[in-house]
Amino acid sequence: MDESLAAILQAVAAGQISPDLAQVKLQGYSQIGDFAKIDRTRQARTGFPEVIFGQGKTVTQIVKIMQHMRDEHPVVMATRIVPEVQAELCLHIPDLQYYPAARISALQPLEVPITAPGTIAILTAGTADLPVAEEAACTAQLCGFQVEKLWDVGVAGIQRLLNNRMVIDRADVLIVVAGMEGALPSVVAGLADCPVIAVPTSVGYGAHFQGLAPLLTMINSCAAGVGVVNIDNGFGAAILAGQILRTAVRLQKI
Repeated sequence: MDESLAAILQAVAAGQISPDLAQVKLQGYSQIGDFAKIDRTRQARTGFPEVIFGQGKTVTQIVKIMQHMRDEHPVVMATRIVPEVQAELCLHIPDLQYYPAARISALQPLEVPITAPGTIAILTAGTADLPVAEEAACTAQLCGFQVEKLWDVGVAGIQRLLNNRMVIDRADVLIVVAGMEGALPSVVAGLADCPVIAVPTSVGYGAHFQGLAPLLTMINSCAAGVGVVNIDNGFGAAILAGQILRTAVRLQKI
C-alpha cells in the first residue's frame, strides 16, 4: 500500500483523516458508483497509476473515473478513445488532452517531465503499424520515460533498419511493432544488446488471421531475449518496458 497501516491509524487518531477515508486507504481501492473500483496501490507497485481502458465504457463512466483520479494523480490516462468520444469527454472535462494517433486522452501537466531512467526505442515494420506504436510511445512518455521512434523499417527493405542501427544501440529497451509475418522483432533482437518487446498487429492479408500469424512468429522467435505481448497491445508493451527499467534501477540500489 502507499501508506503503512501504522501511519494510517496514527492519522485517524490525530484527526488528520476520517475513518471513512482510512477505510478506503486500507482496502486498497476506491469505489466509483456501481461500475468501477480504482486500484489505489497501482502507483506503488508499477510506478504509474491505473489507466482507463476506454473502449466499451460510456462517456459518463470515463468522466467519473477521471474526475475521481485527478485529485490524486498528476497524470490520468484513458486508452482507445476515438475522436467522437473525445469530443463528448471535453464537454465535461475541458482541459482533457488528446493524442489522436495514439487514441489516448490524458489529464496532465502542460509538459510531462522525463523522470524515469533509460530510453525506450520503438520501431515499426510499416506505416500501418503506427496506431499501435503511437499508443506505446504516448504511454511511455506520459509515464515519464525518454522515447525514441523509428518508423517504417520492416524487413522488406532491410537497409532502412541497418542505416539506423544507432537507434538500436542507444536503446535500453526496444519495442518492435510489426504485422504481416512479424519478422522484424527477431531481426532487431539479433542486433540488440537489450530486451526486445515484440508487438504483433492486426495488419496484413488474409492468411495473417488478424494478427495471429505475426503473434506465432514472434513467440517462435529463435533470437534470444524477445518477449511478446498480445495483438495490438501497444499500451501493455510500454508498461512492460517501464517495469524492466524500474527493476534495473532497483537492483542497482541493492
